[in-house]
Amino acid sequence: MTAVPGLKQQVGARAFLAIPNFRRLLFTRFAAQWSDGMFRAGLAGAVLFNPERGANPLTIAGGFAVLLLPYSLIGPFAGALLDRWDRRRVLVWASLLRGLAVLIASAAVGLGVAGTGLFVIALLVEGISRFVGSGMSAALPHVVPRPALVTANALSATLGAMIAVVGGACAIGLRSAFGADNVGSAWTTSFAVLGAILAAIIAARFTRGSLGPDSVDEPDDAVVAVARGLADGGRAALAAPTVTAGFIALFAHRASYGISLLLTVLLLRFSFHDIGLLKAGLPGLGQLAVMAAAGILLAGFSTPRLVDRFGRHRVVLSSLLLAAVSQLALGLPMMLPTVLAAAFLITAAGQVLKLCVDSAVQRDVGDEARGRVFALYDTLFNITQVLAVAAAATLVPLDGRSPALLIVATAVYLLGGAGYLLAIRRNPQVRRAPLA
Repeated sequence: MTAVPGLKQQVGARAFLAIPNFRRLLFTRFAAQWSDGMFRAGLAGAVLFNPERGANPLTIAGGFAVLLLPYSLIGPFAGALLDRWDRRRVLVWASLLRGLAVLIASAAVGLGVAGTGLFVIALLVEGISRFVGSGMSAALPHVVPRPALVTANALSATLGAMIAVVGGACAIGLRSAFGADNVGSAWTTSFAVLGAILAAIIAARFTRGSLGPDSVDEPDDAVVAVARGLADGGRAALAAPTVTAGFIALFAHRASYGISLLLTVLLLRFSFHDIGLLKAGLPGLGQLAVMAAAGILLAGFSTPRLVDRFGRHRVVLSSLLLAAVSQLALGLPMMLPTVLAAAFLITAAGQVLKLCVDSAVQRDVGDEARGRVFALYDTLFNITQVLAVAAAATLVPLDGRSPALLIVATAVYLLGGAGYLLAIRRNPQVRRAPLA
């Protein structure tokens, strides 16, 4: 990537938008994440808030598995492909394939397919979606200079999350027009295909090879290269203390967040009632997404400044502490206003963590292995969250009121902070200048 004159780590969005390839990658992300928001909200309405279907903690846990497990199953192998194939071509063809999978899933919803059948189809959609997301993350260092990665990550992830929320809002609006039954849910979900097609069209405008990989360190045999993806990603992550420590911090966040999110969905579904402008049910889930998006927006604006002023390690530890305090002080009362406030703060803290870890991977892992590390990243964290949700689903009451589980989730954040400190001590620079 050729440096852009005057582009430092602390710059405004306008300077990044002046870089044609960054702008094109950002618009590809917008289209893909709008489609993600549409599909997930449409599926949530079809499975969790559809009067023709029932919902319980295990059903909701299954829904989380649909959103999170697909890439966990194929991620290590997909990562090898991202470090072997032209990432431009990957983005184009994977986006088109995802659009086809969205239409199949929508047809299944309309036909009343439920349980394992629907989840398997949705797994396909989400698996491809995660593949596209990892491809864009691995490509980012090719469109901005290395010193600006933290800011570029913050800008693209923040704006992308906003677009995903807009997609979810569009799905809620379409659901009110088409209806909450199976047919209405199918029409709502099907609109996600538009974003997938647009993402493919935009990605096709990149020149061949412009998104990497610059070199391939894999054997000629593609089968061997793909099968080696998980081990290669693990070795590359372990070789970078900053990446290993970041993984531990995000392990803690994903496990704790999974528990609290399951409780929140159950509370919205079975316990909470409308309080003025604050809503329960699917509209309440939409408001929860808006609060989470506001937290992501705050993290996007503040993370580069916080890292620049206090250093990445202090920012990560402070984020874990903020999430733990928010979980206990705001989540524990289990009232609609406090739960929404907790969602704002916990999501902001989690996004700060993610931005710090993303930039560590992009900075400290070579381009020849970066795709595999991002794939491993998604795999491990998604499995962690699914396991946490599944375990909580076997213990939580139907109404979601479980103070004991929230206390467990708080303790997990604190353990994550301790693990981060231990792992980062492997870095000689940290031993010489603690938490610099």
